[in-house]
Amino acid sequence: MTGADTNSAVHRRTFLGCLAALAVAAPATELLAQRKPGGRFGLDYAPHFGMFQHSAGEDLFDQLQFMHDEGFRALEDNNLPTRDLAVQERLGRELSRLGIRMGVFVAHTAWGEISFASDAPEVRNRILGDIRTAVEVAQRVDAKWCTVVPGEYDRNLAWDYQTANVVDNLKRAAEICEPVGVTMVLEPLNQLTDHPGVFLTGVPQAYQICKAVGSPSCKILDDLYHQQITEGNLIPNLDRAWGEIAYIQVGDNPGRNEPTTGEIHYRNIFRHLKRKGYQGVVGMEHGNSIEGREGERRVIRAYVEVDQ
Repeated sequence: MTGADTNSAVHRRTFLGCLAALAVAAPATELLAQRKPGGRFGLDYAPHFGMFQHSAGEDLFDQLQFMHDEGFRALEDNNLPTRDLAVQERLGRELSRLGIRMGVFVAHTAWGEISFASDAPEVRNRILGDIRTAVEVAQRVDAKWCTVVPGEYDRNLAWDYQTANVVDNLKRAAEICEPVGVTMVLEPLNQLTDHPGVFLTGVPQAYQICKAVGSPSCKILDDLYHQQITEGNLIPNLDRAWGEIAYIQVGDNPGRNEPTTGEIHYRNIFRHLKRKGYQGVVGMEHGNSIEGREGERRVIRAYVEVDQ
């Protein structure tokens, strides 16, 4: 082959490679135009109330309809236990009508307090009371998961004692959840940016605890925003802890906004979840990078783009 032929072949391969790259990385606007109205995503991404309020209005049920019409088939509502009973019951009916799954709501948090790491009877009673309430709420909306944040760590107690207390408290809480098929998902949080002083910070730590509890009602919520900050190595850690992971949440870093606004390659992560046959919910635990309707359309375009 002559030098001219070689150069021609190289240029041809380069040109074809560029075409292939463009085909793979189609613009989000083009992908959005190709979607059928209300077409489902490849995973069950779960927005939260307020995420689309400029487009759908303030009414919660108008927002829920908007989510459905845009292809979302799951919902998160951290504030669900504090909503009026009539709202909870109506939400259960509307979720069923629309074919939307209820994702997580918060069953127990203790910001700035020691909770699961304590063996004090009064603390344990409050924990178990919260879990009983969460089970009642879950039954109204057919929820299968609820978030548990184990609270702060105790600066005056050896770490292993605290871990034993967490395991013991979770075993007692699991006895309440198991008969009705509700799973507590433990959420490790990052200490570096958002939550200094929390007891549970990493997926390996949560994995150890869930293994020790040994209950189908005690699993891991892997929030990839938090774990990108705490440990990185997101896909290998997903694989390593897969047997104990029941729920995924996402948000990009830095900024904790929608995918494509930060450093996390969510297209690869979502492809990995699909290859593994993940059938759970992917919670959209983040803000919108742009305010108003424009920002809400930006969120939808982002999920269309990374869902390929």
